Amino acid sequence: MTASKTPVPEEIKEAVPEIRLLEGPGDRRGGIAQTLRVAWEMITGLRTLHFVGPCVTVFGSARFKEDHEYYRLAVRVGEELAKTGFTVMTGAGPGIMEAAARGAKSVGGPTVGAGIQLPMEQTRNAYIDTFKEFSFFFVRKLMLVKYSYGFVVMPGGFGTLDEVFEAATLIQTRKIENFPIVLMGTEFWEPMITFMRDTLVSNGTIAESDLKSFVITDDPREAAAHILTAALQRFGVRYKQRPRRSKLLLEFPRRNGT
Repeated sequence: MTASKTPVPEEIKEAVPEIRLLEGPGDRRGGIAQTLRVAWEMITGLRTLHFVGPCVTVFGSARFKEDHEYYRLAVRVGEELAKTGFTVMTGAGPGIMEAAARGAKSVGGPTVGAGIQLPMEQTRNAYIDTFKEFSFFFVRKLMLVKYSYGFVVMPGGFGTLDEVFEAATLIQTRKIENFPIVLMGTEFWEPMITFMRDTLVSNGTIAESDLKSFVITDDPREAAAHILTAALQRFGVRYKQRPRRSKLLLEFPRRNGT
């Protein structure tokens, strides 16, 4: 028996190496080369983002335009997070990602963007200070989680759901601390919480305590205050001078916001 997947043009495979990684067993030497490429992307990501924190990552759809209520809400979220002293981290793209970074920059706060290469081009928004583009989704998600002391989840689609449940799974399995997950937009998220409580909890697939990581609100100030309280009281975050970069560790000074 043989299996084939939908053909992808070679020029797209070269531009987006994750496609080639996921297309099947492939050549063994090619697999080693892909592994090395993943390792290098992790190293450069760690070195680029080491000095950005403490961060709060804002997840949300790239599809909302600036006249949408959720875009405007994300701007306010970015403002409030920056006012508390957090670096606002996003996926660097348009929509909610742009709005949150825009809000942070409007009050003088730092921003970080972890971009992703896609078959269809996703542009980096204009409000990012430190930027790192990734070829592999799983490496990018690692970085979005690693430097964050909390997560704000705006309305979104498959990608946003993937990110919020990735964080929830890591918390549930104790791979990371019990960092707060704030769901912004009560009307949007309440059906999901109801499903988790009435279906998942009632069937025993998750515990009632797993829902305690989630907080739902429509108030950006409440969201920022909740995450700040957790960071200060539970995780001991303190304001101090950041360490100097080391060229031996490939920690070169940022240039042109990269």
